[in-house]
Amino acid sequence: MASSSYKKYEIRKRDPNPKTTALLVIDMQNYFASMAKPILSNAITTINLCREASIPIFFTRHCHKSPADYGMLGEWWDNDLIFDGTVDSELIPEIGRLSKPDEVVEKNTYSAFENTRLHEMLVEKKVEEVIITGVMTNLCCETTARLAFVKGYRVFFSTDATAPSDSEMYEATLKNMAYGFAYLVDCKRLQQGLFGKGMK
Repeated sequence: MASSSYKKYEIRKRDPNPKTTALLVIDMQNYFASMAKPILSNAITTINLCREASIPIFFTRHCHKSPADYGMLGEWWDNDLIFDGTVDSELIPEIGRLSKPDEVVEKNTYSAFENTRLHEMLVEKKVEEVIITGVMTNLCCETTARLAFVKGYRVFFSTDATAPSDSEMYEATLKNMAYGFAYLVDCKRLQQGLFGKGMK
């Protein structure tokens, strides 16, 4: 999706503070490889920018181990789920190479905070702000952003490093995020905000 359109929804502008920010890379897994392909380069750029700025990074991996953890997802998606131990459940290789074992958070629903230790991990690192990237823009990224806001985090939502199920969903999410939950950013703005310089 082109990120230029987000400016029509933008209400507030702010740069993340690298001293109190964490990057959340949501569900960049083989199951979503075709959807993630258009944003893969920007996701990697965002990860590299955050590494350069010494920003903590957490990678979520959506997976199910038994019917006990399906929740409503089993019914909603006719049990077309991501099962732990399968190739589909693993991080996309280009992303996996950039992650460390202690940075991977397993989850089993749309929110990265539900049934995980993510909140505690962020508190331990004194994180006050989160940058949201990954898939899907309109499901796990949006739900995680909303929950982060409710938990008191300042939220930055990537417009060029999140991938949606379709363009209408993408536009709807950006409009919702800008209205009530998050500052919108892209790779260019992130680099300028973190380092005071433009993209090469």
